[in-house]
Amino acid sequence: MAELWLDTSWSIPGTELTLRFVRSPGPGGQNVNKLATKAEVRFDLAGSGALTGAQKRRLARAFPAHVTHSGEFVVTSDRHRSQKRNQWDALAKLADMIRSIRRPPKPRVPTRVPAAAKRRRVADKRARGELKRQRRGDE
Repeated sequence: MAELWLDTSWSIPGTELTLRFVRSPGPGGQNVNKLATKAEVRFDLAGSGALTGAQKRRLARAFPAHVTHSGEFVVTSDRHRSQKRNQWDALAKLADMIRSIRRPPKPRVPTRVPAAAKRRRVADKRARGELKRQRRGDE
């Protein structure tokens, strides 16, 4: 299989990818009973040299349902009636998933509510409460 290009400087070698076709429950009528059109792309995540250890962990954490016990990352497609279109769709899905974890997420920097905003909120609450008390009248 040819290598999978993720962008101009980043690719997955074809030796780390395995493609096979299986019978599909997807669209195609009687065609699905005769032909294996569902594409299944397996990526050797555990033995990959194209991703760093951190990227492998992020990919496994982001898409746990796609990781097998043996360390393979499996993506399938049965959206189309032809093998070729399903193959391209599965490869595109895999590329999108890998691109999404390329860089680590930015760490969240907790912010504090300014003291002036807290005072304003409390003052507004007091004013609203006072307005409601005035409406009640004598009981």
